[in-house]
Amino acid sequence: MGMPDYDTLTAGVERRFLEPSRRWLCWRAVGDVLEVGVGTGANLAFYPRDIRLTGLDASPAMMDAARPKAASLGLAVELVEGDAMALPFADGSFDTVVSTFVLCGVPDEKGAIAEMVRVLRPGGRLLLADHIAASAAPVRVGQHALEAVTRPLLGEHWTRRPRLVVEALGLPVVATRRRTFGALEDVHAHRP
Repeated sequence: MGMPDYDTLTAGVERRFLEPSRRWLCWRAVGDVLEVGVGTGANLAFYPRDIRLTGLDASPAMMDAARPKAASLGLAVELVEGDAMALPFADGSFDTVVSTFVLCGVPDEKGAIAEMVRVLRPGGRLLLADHIAASAAPVRVGQHALEAVTRPLLGEHWTRRPRLVVEALGLPVVATRRRTFGALEDVHAHRP
């Protein structure tokens, strides 16, 4: 018997915690869209059908899982292997950049967000979702304890705050919300 696939392993967490963020963000995508960290295609079902989507991921195996999902949805998606820290696209290539639950695992979230902004056209939309330092103190204490293990072993951060990086880069936040004891944050910003 083989190992269950990633989507099967994460189905419970996906439905309960992550899918609401995907729904809240993806319908906001317009025009030429880049999804950084497309993974197995968890966002694909939530995009408007009139966009032109490019999905980037560091894992060819994850993108192999995304291909049949895109086909079943009738979505034409260009899948590109690459690194969030050095996006292989020219400046101002996209109207929208989406990244959901990816920045927690990159070595340098500031560098990755700066790259996302670089490839956005002026007026473009930056749509981010991630788990962050919770607003509820008991949850935040648990996150710090968990991060002491996951950061050195897996490179997984639980207490970052991408919204603050976005604001420091001078991007106005159009809409935002926090959920689940303030431990999940969705951000819609735009490049001036």
